[in-house]
Amino acid sequence: MSLPRLGVVIVTMGTRPQELRDLLASVEKQDAPATRVVLVGNATPLTDVTADVTKTPLEANLGCPGGRNVGLKTLRESGEVDVVIELDDDGLLIADDVFRKVQQLFAADPKLGIIGFRVADEHGHTERRWVPRLRADDPMRRGLVTAFLGGGHAFSVPMLNRIGDWAGEFFFGHEETDLAWRALDDGWKILYEPELVLQHPKTSPARHAVYYRFTARNRVWLARRRLPLPLVPVYLGVWTLLTLARIRSATGLKAWCGGFMEGVRTRCGPRKPMKWRTVWRMTRLGRPPLI
Repeated sequence: MSLPRLGVVIVTMGTRPQELRDLLASVEKQDAPATRVVLVGNATPLTDVTADVTKTPLEANLGCPGGRNVGLKTLRESGEVDVVIELDDDGLLIADDVFRKVQQLFAADPKLGIIGFRVADEHGHTERRWVPRLRADDPMRRGLVTAFLGGGHAFSVPMLNRIGDWAGEFFFGHEETDLAWRALDDGWKILYEPELVLQHPKTSPARHAVYYRFTARNRVWLARRRLPLPLVPVYLGVWTLLTLARIRSATGLKAWCGGFMEGVRTRCGPRKPMKWRTVWRMTRLGRPPLI
C-alpha cells in the first residue's frame, strides 16, 4: 500500500516563541517530510514566525480544539493530506524518523484511526498521567487503547471525514476523550505507540486558571453527549468522588463545582450516545467509559 501524505497542525498563542522555533525545526528535519505544515495563531498575528509554513492568524482565541479545527479545515481543503499530525507548540520531536513511522503504521492498517505518541520530559521520563491506560506502570507497553494525548498524535483523514473534527465548544479539556469515543464508536482503532516520542516540559494542567471550571463542565457535557443514559450518573458520580479526593484547594473546588453546574444547565451540543457494543469493546481494552 502506498504511504499516506502527511500534514501537520500546530496551534500557538505566541507565548512560547523559542519552543515553537525549536518544534518547527524538528518538524523540518523529519526524513519523511510533511506535504504542508499549518500554524494557527490563537489571537496572535504570527508576524515573528519566519519558517516556511502556512500561517493562519486568528483575531480571537478559539481554544485548542477550535484552533486545531481551523488547521484541519485548511488541510482538508488543500486535498493534499491523508494523515494529520498535531503537536503542542512547546513539544519537540527528538528523532527524525517519527513521520516515516507514522506513515508506515497507517499504511499497514486501514482501520487505524488515531496514533497516540508517548510524551516524555527533557529527562526521558513519562508521567503516569501521560500514559493513556489505567495500568500505567509501563509507559513502553505498546497496544490498542481507548484514549490519546492531545500533545502529540496523528489522525486518519478518512476517519475525520466520518466522525467529524474536534468539539470546539469544549475550548479546553476532555476534547480528546470526546473525539476518541466517537472514533471507537465508528469502529476505528486507537494505537499507543511509545516509540513515537514528543518531548514536553513537565507541567501541571492545573497551571491554567480555568482548568477546574472547564474540566468539570466538559466532563458533564461529555457524559451527556456520548454515554448511554444508564451510564451518565455512574460516570459523573465516579469522577465527583475522585475529584473530591484529589482537590486540595478551596478555590479550585469552588471553580470545579461552578463548572459542574454549568455543564448540567447549559446546552452541550448534539447528543449521540455510543453503542453498547462500544462500551463492551472499551471494557475489553481495559478502560470502560466509567473512569
